[in-house]
Amino acid sequence: MSECDHNCSTCSANCDQKSMVEKTHELSFVKKVVAVVSGKGGVGKSLVTGLLASLSQKSGFKTAVLDADITGPSIPRMFGIRGGVEGDDVGIYPRRTKSGIKVISANLLLEQETDPVLWRGPIIAGMVKQFWTDVIWDEVDFMFVDMPPGTGDVPLTVFQSLKIDGIIVVTSPQELVTMIVEKAVKMANMMKIPILGVVENMSYVKCPECGGKIDLYGSSKIDQVATDFHLKVLGRLPIDPAIAKACDEGRVEEVVTSDLDAAMVAIKSL
Repeated sequence: MSECDHNCSTCSANCDQKSMVEKTHELSFVKKVVAVVSGKGGVGKSLVTGLLASLSQKSGFKTAVLDADITGPSIPRMFGIRGGVEGDDVGIYPRRTKSGIKVISANLLLEQETDPVLWRGPIIAGMVKQFWTDVIWDEVDFMFVDMPPGTGDVPLTVFQSLKIDGIIVVTSPQELVTMIVEKAVKMANMMKIPILGVVENMSYVKCPECGGKIDLYGSSKIDQVATDFHLKVLGRLPIDPAIAKACDEGRVEEVVTSDLDAAMVAIKSL
């Protein structure tokens, strides 16, 4: 039997990808799941995840964040969460942010948040699966999954094991943008998961004197890329020291922005 390439359109095997989706804990009621992805690291997936989760919670939805970036988790610090999680014979209980967002992350399981996670792929993938199956999420309207970069073991595990309702692709204005988006789009299409659209991070800098936009990386290519891949542009986030400072200090929920309003409209339509 040949190895599965996860492309069902060219496969003659009699199997059902949906059968691979794991059930959540019996006390969890997760309605919609949105994965925030990119074809490479360092483009701001965690920032977009944190901002979208905050906007969702402010809109009155019961919101959760599953941090699937096991080896590079930044969600807890962004929300000002430190310390461990509690568990018992029933299951694991997520931590809550100041506004009530439920969060689970590998950083909350480490003795020190700066300790490295020196685990091989299957163990990391297994932990992500446990975050979905063993955590008591209770009732959640929208869960955001902060994905690890690339298209390796863990993203594949998330797409196969979790009930993903939509994907938001995060990119940046550099020349590599086409390759970044294409990797994410191809994986989503192979897994038959709808792409809600694309968000460009580090899109520009506002001039402190005149308020004009400065394109640090040259003119944006996001509109052309969106056209090429039939995607919607859901937002352009600037390089903003105030946002960076808020995230560093665990205050991402205090950030006020309208740059992701279109993304929230797409999410609410799921």
